Amino acid sequence: MEYMDQQQQPTQGQILCCQCGIPIAPNPANMCVACLRTQVDITEGIPKQGTLYFCKACERYLQPPAIWVSCALESRELLALCLKKIKGLAKVRLVDAGFIWTEPHSKRIKVKLTIQKEVMGGAILEQVFVVEFTVQNQMCTDCHRVEAKDFWKAVVQLRQKTSHKKTFYYLEQLILKHNVHSNTLNIKQHDEGLDFFYSCVDHARKMVDFLRTVVPCRYKTSQQLLSHDVHSNTFNYKHTFSVEIVPVCKDDVVCLPKKLGHSLGNMGQICVCTRVTTTAQVMDPNTLQVGEISGPAFWRSPFQTICGSKQLTEYIVLQIERLEDKDRRHVKGEGARSQKHLLSDVWVMRAQDMGVTDSQYHCRTHLGHILKAGDSVLGFDMASTNVNDTNLEKINPDNLPDVVLVKKHYGDRVRRHRKRNWKLKGLNKDDARMDTDSADGDYIGFLEDLEEDTEYRRNINIYRDKNKVPVEQSDTEEEDAPKISLQEMLDDLHLTDDETGLDEQGAAAI
Repeated sequence: MEYMDQQQQPTQGQILCCQCGIPIAPNPANMCVACLRTQVDITEGIPKQGTLYFCKACERYLQPPAIWVSCALESRELLALCLKKIKGLAKVRLVDAGFIWTEPHSKRIKVKLTIQKEVMGGAILEQVFVVEFTVQNQMCTDCHRVEAKDFWKAVVQLRQKTSHKKTFYYLEQLILKHNVHSNTLNIKQHDEGLDFFYSCVDHARKMVDFLRTVVPCRYKTSQQLLSHDVHSNTFNYKHTFSVEIVPVCKDDVVCLPKKLGHSLGNMGQICVCTRVTTTAQVMDPNTLQVGEISGPAFWRSPFQTICGSKQLTEYIVLQIERLEDKDRRHVKGEGARSQKHLLSDVWVMRAQDMGVTDSQYHCRTHLGHILKAGDSVLGFDMASTNVNDTNLEKINPDNLPDVVLVKKHYGDRVRRHRKRNWKLKGLNKDDARMDTDSADGDYIGFLEDLEEDTEYRRNINIYRDKNKVPVEQSDTEEEDAPKISLQEMLDDLHLTDDETGLDEQGAAAI
């Protein structure tokens, strides 16, 4: 007979519960879990109900004592806020916490907690319970100030000393694209510019920093003392930021200071402003030299425009000849030249003189790539205009051109506006002391600039206007008018027949 060695499995002894007498594993309390829970409640001192305060205007919750935080339903941020509202958790060990689903409109938030605590001689008891929070509506201090309408702590005053507001329309589109206006209390528009009101000075500084990155400008700050607490040594101020944009706009004719022209590569002093973005970009129509003038460079050598877009005269092109590079005037140390334009000699006549006189003007222009005989072009008549400018008076009159051509004219702007199948969005602002007729003309001119300049509209969101009724084109003279392609309108284009949801919240379609 053979004997097999069998491994003896150790068995755990059991004892009887001192309360109910059922066999249990030994523990320091000598009681079963059910009897232990009847004797000890580890959730004692922890409230089972609470209150959360919610602002419906900004959708934020109150975090005591006075901080409002944004939290989504069943998010980690909201769970942390609920746990901070529960008193007594420091005396127990939190094992798990989570939400129990409730109806979103029920105004109830339930949190399921699992805690542990040492009881009766070292025994660790674990218990699960639910804390129910009631959501009550309360308006936060920021929204309360917004509802007060005229309350503000900081204002950004944006100004530009020009006869039209094309730069403001361009700046408005940049603000909408980057959503910089989200913290504004109110926006007021008048003939001098725009005013942005804020409840916090930091938001105003953020707007000023944005403006300095998109347009050449300078700013000054000031503050007004409202109240002073002598006990806590605290002060209450109203802050004002005055931002001034350089007084040069697109399609303006300027006369540069001689020192500034030398710094730009010996550029001629009579120039045309082709674009105003982060810098003011100017071009010499006689040599195609281009230069960029930043905000600090302009304020070191300031100058004024000698002709704005509203003072341009319409001319008719009689003859145009391309100018070869060898015939162009070369200067020592000249800067970069534009590769998108073509230097040409052109003979023009004023449109109002057609059939009246035979006076013709000869000049050089940078628009040789788009002009042909018979076209209409807008320019500045320097021969018969008296201009008071310090820099212009220092130039020899024999070196001044008779006409400075600025841009091509594409016919009736009202007809072009009716055929326009796209739109822009605008800020919700209060129009106070505004000349509406002048503002409408400036806005239509801004839309024409967007159509004619591809680089100018690169940073702007353009939306398709489905409500615009298509107009049949009958005039052949407007066939070459520039248009914005459909590919550039895809930001707001819906390929379905759904007509809703075209406009985003916070912006109004113009």
